[in-house]
Amino acid sequence: MSQLEENTSLNFIEQIVEDDLGDGKNGSVIHTRFPPEPNGFLHLGHAKSICLNFGLAQKYGGKTNLRFDDTNPVTEDTSYVEAIKEDVRWLGFEWEGEEHYASDYFDKLYELAVELIKRGKAYVDETSVDEIRRMRGTPTQPGEESAYRNRPTEESLTLFEKMKSGELAEGSHVLRAKIDMASPNMHLRDPIMYRILHHHHHRTGDNWHIYPTYDWAHGQSDAIENITHSVCTLEFEVHRPLYDWFVEQIGEFDQEMVNPRPQQIEFARLNVNYTVMSKRKLLELVNEGYVNGWDDPRMPTISGLRRRGYTPASLRNFAERVGVAKRDNMIDLSLLEFCIREDLNKTAPRVMAVLNPIKLVITNYPEGKAEDLSVENNPEDENGGSRIVPFSRELYIERDDFMEDPPKKFFRLGPGREVRLKGAYIIHCDSFEKEEATGEITTIYATYFPDTKSGEDTSGKKVKGTIHWVSAPHAVTAEVRLYDRLFSDPEPTNHEDDQGEPIDYKQFINPDSLVTLDNVQVEPGLKNAQPFDRFQFMRKGYFCVDSDSSEGKLVFNQTVTLRDSWAKKSKK
Repeated sequence: MSQLEENTSLNFIEQIVEDDLGDGKNGSVIHTRFPPEPNGFLHLGHAKSICLNFGLAQKYGGKTNLRFDDTNPVTEDTSYVEAIKEDVRWLGFEWEGEEHYASDYFDKLYELAVELIKRGKAYVDETSVDEIRRMRGTPTQPGEESAYRNRPTEESLTLFEKMKSGELAEGSHVLRAKIDMASPNMHLRDPIMYRILHHHHHRTGDNWHIYPTYDWAHGQSDAIENITHSVCTLEFEVHRPLYDWFVEQIGEFDQEMVNPRPQQIEFARLNVNYTVMSKRKLLELVNEGYVNGWDDPRMPTISGLRRRGYTPASLRNFAERVGVAKRDNMIDLSLLEFCIREDLNKTAPRVMAVLNPIKLVITNYPEGKAEDLSVENNPEDENGGSRIVPFSRELYIERDDFMEDPPKKFFRLGPGREVRLKGAYIIHCDSFEKEEATGEITTIYATYFPDTKSGEDTSGKKVKGTIHWVSAPHAVTAEVRLYDRLFSDPEPTNHEDDQGEPIDYKQFINPDSLVTLDNVQVEPGLKNAQPFDRFQFMRKGYFCVDSDSSEGKLVFNQTVTLRDSWAKKSKK
């Protein structure tokens, strides 16, 4: 029986790792890396990659490096570096030693490139980038060789040095690997290794005027760091032959550097409906003002999800449930929402908050009296305990918990109807007042039954409905931000017009993705809640204190509703 048959729960990457460890490959050691480019904030797709790379090392007793692929000074920034480090740690992972940077290896990468030129494996090309692109050919037609492909080695070495020292204009020269212009793999048709960029780098300053491409820097950085399993997303599958070719060339003159030899393994990237998973598109949303920054709670960024109230455990659970596949597929956003509901259901205290308040006056409750009621914090948490909530003559209840002429199966409040106030008493609705000009109900009047106090009820009365409430004299006013999907279409980037041209994904932005309520009434115990504290607002959903909150201003973000309302919408 094969090892795979013995343990069918392994994903295909774990199977590769177990086979390698069992065969003694690389000294039976696993060393992975997470290599983000610091040109934006991390999103859900990166969260999956983080969980996979760090998770593999944890499972098999290995190590994981955090390496920043900082090879493009035009788009990179130190602020992104710090945000990425915060996200990785928040998810619950710690990298091996200090973080690494591709820029740490600029000198070594340059030396390796010089050696490839000397060995006739690379050359400096003066052809324009647009012309190089045209001369690459098509997948069914071979490319054209550059007029500079066979220039003398010494000439390429001299020009490469001038590129490095900043003597040549940006875009005028590139260094290309000399491989095969007729290869069926377009990436092997003399790929560019270096380009001239006269830009300030966030770490190396103005020391460099040439910067390595991803294909050249990545595999060699893996080799320098002794990475054994270089796990990346599926779009890099066609790059793997080039990855291997560079490692093979280096191994011909520096065997120690490629021992252990890194192995690239690809898995399907994460695609989630009703959002976009492209840092370029997310940056557009930020720069063009469609959202309020990278950490906007509508964004699929880790920082946005954190601000919205998602927990590290929920994202790790989501990554585990999505699994590791070999082919791309679309994941329903409702799975992510299920994961956070499952987590918060066990841990978030239940509190009472009235989002759309209407005044309720209990006419037979003594004026000026207030009593403390004990209310359970979380029935799912055996150690959750209870809290004290004040009760008084005047309360706020939800406006939609009252109907002037309720249907038969409406089990909340209406004229002549009775409900239980959560943790308190049963009340009977006697009457209500309306605003004459608008017809809007302004106040509801009810009587209570003193012998129906929760936990002490001796009345024998039965009611079908229970509603939440907040004592009006004790209530704290809060701002609540309700969030919906950022896009109204499940695949906003997958549409074309009648001429076959792609439709701008921003046309599908949901205009109702954010609704702000500024007169929410919450129980007084929330007055001192701190940013990122999470709660369940009874019967409404899960909410998190926003980082905008300050003394005298309490702001909540809606994390997720109690149920998947979109599933109902999709069936209509």
